[in-house]
Amino acid sequence: MKRLLFSVVLPLSIISFALITKWWYALPNDAPGTIYYGFPFPFVANGWHTSMSLQIFLAEMVLDFLLYFFIWLILVYGIHNYLLEIKPSKSRTIVFWSLATIIIVALAFIASSPDHLIYLRRPDAMEIKESGLQFI
Repeated sequence: MKRLLFSVVLPLSIISFALITKWWYALPNDAPGTIYYGFPFPFVANGWHTSMSLQIFLAEMVLDFLLYFFIWLILVYGIHNYLLEIKPSKSRTIVFWSLATIIIVALAFIASSPDHLIYLRRPDAMEIKESGLQFI
C-alpha cells in the first residue's frame, strides 16, 4: 500500500486539487463582491489592494488538500482491496508525477508574487450569493 500511496494517491491528489474546484461569489464584510475559489473551502480570492493579486488562505488550502488526499486514498484502497489489485506501472507513475510536478511548479510560480496576501485563515466573514463547480 505504501507504493500505491506515493505512486498513485499523492500525484492524483495534487492533480485533482489543481484541476477541480468550486467558485463562490460572495460579499465579504466591508469589501466589494469577490469571487473565491476552492473546494470544499474557499482558499483563494482576488486581492483588493491591487489588480493581479491574490489572497491565499493557508488553513483552508491545507484542509482542502487533505480532503482530496483522503478521498483518493479511500478510492484507491477500496479498489485495490475489494475490486481488483492495482499495480502501477513505471510509465504511469512517471506520467502522474510529471503532471504533478508541472502543477506544483506553476502554482509555486503564481504564489511567489510579492503582491499576494497570504493569511493563515480567512480574515473576514462572507455572505455567499452564488456558487458553481469549475474544471480548470
